[in-house]
Amino acid sequence: MVDLHVHYPMHLLGGVEAPRDVARKMLRVTERDEGKIRAAVLNIAARLFNFRHWDGTWRVSVPLLQQGGVTVACSVLYRPFSEMDLDEPYGAPPESAYYDRLIELLDATERDVIARGHVVVKTADDLERAQRTGKIAFVHCIEGGFHLGATPEEVTRHVHELAARGVLYITLAHLFWRRVATNAPALPFLPDALYNLLFPQSGVPPLTDLGVAAVKACDASGIVVDLSHMREDAIDATFALLGDGAQVMASHAGYRFGSQHYNLDESTLARIKARDGVVGLILAQHQLNDGVRRTNTKRLTDTMDVIDRHIAAIGPDHVAIGSDLDGFIKPTMGGVESAADLAPLAAMLRARHPEAADRILEGNALRVIRRRFASAAG
Repeated sequence: MVDLHVHYPMHLLGGVEAPRDVARKMLRVTERDEGKIRAAVLNIAARLFNFRHWDGTWRVSVPLLQQGGVTVACSVLYRPFSEMDLDEPYGAPPESAYYDRLIELLDATERDVIARGHVVVKTADDLERAQRTGKIAFVHCIEGGFHLGATPEEVTRHVHELAARGVLYITLAHLFWRRVATNAPALPFLPDALYNLLFPQSGVPPLTDLGVAAVKACDASGIVVDLSHMREDAIDATFALLGDGAQVMASHAGYRFGSQHYNLDESTLARIKARDGVVGLILAQHQLNDGVRRTNTKRLTDTMDVIDRHIAAIGPDHVAIGSDLDGFIKPTMGGVESAADLAPLAAMLRARHPEAADRILEGNALRVIRRRFASAAG
């Protein structure tokens, strides 16, 4: 199985950026008059979003990935306290130092993966070597354009550096407006309307000069632009900049059956398909159930009923798995508590979709990944 969006590096952040410590650190913000409501919201998010219990453990590790049958892990680099910079007001522009922190996490991830005997993918040969030897292939991905730099020149230079380090895709938007790309609401405990009230983005450009630089640099370097988290105006602006041969994907999303703008509408799906892209299904109750059922799934069979709807709507040639495990998506879909649970999910998917299972679990994602590294070699 390929997991297109899994937060393996999160457990390497250590102390200050572990989810249980976010609430404590957010108290610094509540001491200021400005941002008290937002601080309270984020305090709740930190307490509830990831671990099953307050004293739980991470959902993603090498042993859990192996138990889950994951052979390719699209390993997402994300520094929470760069996005939620406690010394800056909401909507502050990115700082140059965020990129150095990102590279620090990238380096730590590579050291950890290599020490555990697995493969960091930087070339097509690395990917094939991992599959040939039965090792997990870890492919770097980045979530949040705020990591990339404080000026268009920095962003352009850094994106090309990241391409040389083997980065597969960059998710330009994320949870909050940081003056790169407008984002769709994605917090599980906030309806879209309330999110938009608390975290307004009215009157801002869908892509700033930083966002434009990032899209152009991705196009030039071969890095795939990930449309997940983007508001529709940012998606439109992105497609207007991309060349005909540029790849796009949505690494962790779903079909818009309901009202949530995080999920993808028919227009965006058509443009992804036209570029032979892929949509990884996020295994979050909040997003995947929207418009499909009113209550959370409890059993894996119920979860598969929901996944079946998304597969039918998106199409088996353009859908994959992008779990977002350890990405603060509590509650996860019923029957999926950790990466180990991806194995029974895969078995049930094979039973229900024998003709399409190989494409959904592996082939569609590998098509995009191999094309990315083929273009880098060229």
